[in-house]
Amino acid sequence: MLINFLPDFLDILAQPDPEAAYYRFLDAHRPLLASYWSNYVLDLDSPHAAPVIAAAMRADRSDLYAMLDRVDVVRVVEEALHRSEDVLGVDRPTDVVLMVGMGAANAGELVINGRGVAFVCVEHFTGRANPDTFGMGLEPELLPLWVAHEVAHTVRYTSPGSASEMRRLIAEAGGQYDYWSTGSRATLRELLLNEGLAVHASQAVVPGLDPADYFGYPRRQYQRLRELEAFLRRAVHHELDRCGLGLKMPWALASSCIRSLRRLHRISMTKIPT
Repeated sequence: MLINFLPDFLDILAQPDPEAAYYRFLDAHRPLLASYWSNYVLDLDSPHAAPVIAAAMRADRSDLYAMLDRVDVVRVVEEALHRSEDVLGVDRPTDVVLMVGMGAANAGELVINGRGVAFVCVEHFTGRANPDTFGMGLEPELLPLWVAHEVAHTVRYTSPGSASEMRRLIAEAGGQYDYWSTGSRATLRELLLNEGLAVHASQAVVPGLDPADYFGYPRRQYQRLRELEAFLRRAVHHELDRCGLGLKMPWALASSCIRSLRRLHRISMTKIPT
């Protein structure tokens, strides 16, 4: 199901007191938005949240308004969701949230009470980098790719047919995904497989793009990582069965360089869980 928060956010910006309006919006959708904040921004109840919200309400949004004038993002995301459901065989209810975020992740995945949630933050898809919003300047044509990538994660996390370590860890946590605690308990092998499978899923759902687009890198940076691939594969070999955020953070980048899951399969010498 598509959850469209764009009209809510644009209405917030038009209010006499946008900050107060945003807090009302948070209260109205706290389970979902608190999960987004804690996983991808910072603790919503910390004293650091207020300055982040204040800056987001003051930010120049001219790039966002211009993009929304020329692109029907609701249609684009809805079509991407339907195609993802067909190609990936989604067998559990999954939501896709179309929203303006706090300049953190351009897209991500959540599990809330056992239900998979993917989100995309359109401030990153205006086609123009924006230092006020931390917008990455990705083209809006890449929205379907990221919908597919994040929906693929929710399939691994919630499908009854998934044999993934991530699904087990989320189930043990009462059906809640937490980037920090789940990430610290999953093996590095699982984290690499998790990202690799999502990349391959996005290629299946949205074929024909430049390889760098699927990995989320500028082309020059992607090429440099490809040059380092053999080194990275050797370096990761002895870490695959270890856990901890100290491994997750640096190797999350390396996972984008390990392009082929078949190569990673040869390293791990185990069957890749779906």
